[in-house]
Amino acid sequence: MLDEKDTLFYLRLAKNGDGAAKEKLLSENVSLLKSIIRRYLGKGVEYDDLFELACMGFLKAISGFDERFGVRFSTYAVPMIAGEIKRFLRDDGSIKVSRAMKRTAREMNRYIEEYTSKNGEAPSVKELASAFSLDEGEVVMTLGSSRMPLSIYERSDYKDEKSVTLVDRLPAKDTQEDMIDKMLLKNAIDGLPEREKKIVFLRYFRDMTQSEVAREIGVSQVQVSRIESRLIEQFKKALEG
Repeated sequence: MLDEKDTLFYLRLAKNGDGAAKEKLLSENVSLLKSIIRRYLGKGVEYDDLFELACMGFLKAISGFDERFGVRFSTYAVPMIAGEIKRFLRDDGSIKVSRAMKRTAREMNRYIEEYTSKNGEAPSVKELASAFSLDEGEVVMTLGSSRMPLSIYERSDYKDEKSVTLVDRLPAKDTQEDMIDKMLLKNAIDGLPEREKKIVFLRYFRDMTQSEVAREIGVSQVQVSRIESRLIEQFKKALEG
C-alpha cells in the first residue's frame, strides 16, 4: 500500500477527476479490499461481486474524503467499503448488474483488444471514458462488472475464487485483519451516545468494575450490565458484518 504522503497526493488528483490516480489508488489497496471482502464470503454472494461492491465503496470513499478530517484515508475508507457491502446484503441480497452495463463492458473489452493491437498498449481510463461518453468512475465500474479491470490486474482462473484477478492470489497480511477489526470497532464506538461511550471507556480502558462505573455515571450496576451486554452484541455484529 502507498504511504500516507503518496496516498494524499493521488487522492488530490483523483478528486480533481484524474482517472489514472483513481486506478493507482485502487490497485495499491487491493490487499485492503481483499481483507474486508473475506468477512462476507459464504453469505451467498460470489467473490467477484463482493469485489465490485468493495470497489464501489472505495471510490465513494475517494469522493467523500476530506483531509480536514484529520484521519488516515484507510481509516475513513474501511467503514465506507464495509458499509457498501453490508447495505447490499441487507437491502437486496443479489447483485444488480444491468444487461446494459454487461453489454457496455463487452464492447469496452473489444475496444481495448482492438486498440492494444493497433497501438501496442492498452487505452487509459480517460481514453475509454471519452470513447464511450462515460465518467471515468463509471468506466472502472463497468469493466469491473465483466471481471476485467483495466490495466490493473491480469485475468486468471483461480479455482477457489472463481476467476478472480491474478493479484487476488496474493495473501493479505494477518496484521491487516487486526487493523480492520480496530477500524470497524472504532467506527461502531464513535456512533454511540456519550453515556455508552463513557461506559466502554471506563470498563475496557480504565478497567473499572460494573459497580464502579455505575457509581461514576449515576446509574445502577444492573443498568450498566444490560448496556454492556447490548454493546457487546452490537460490536460482534459490526465485526462480523
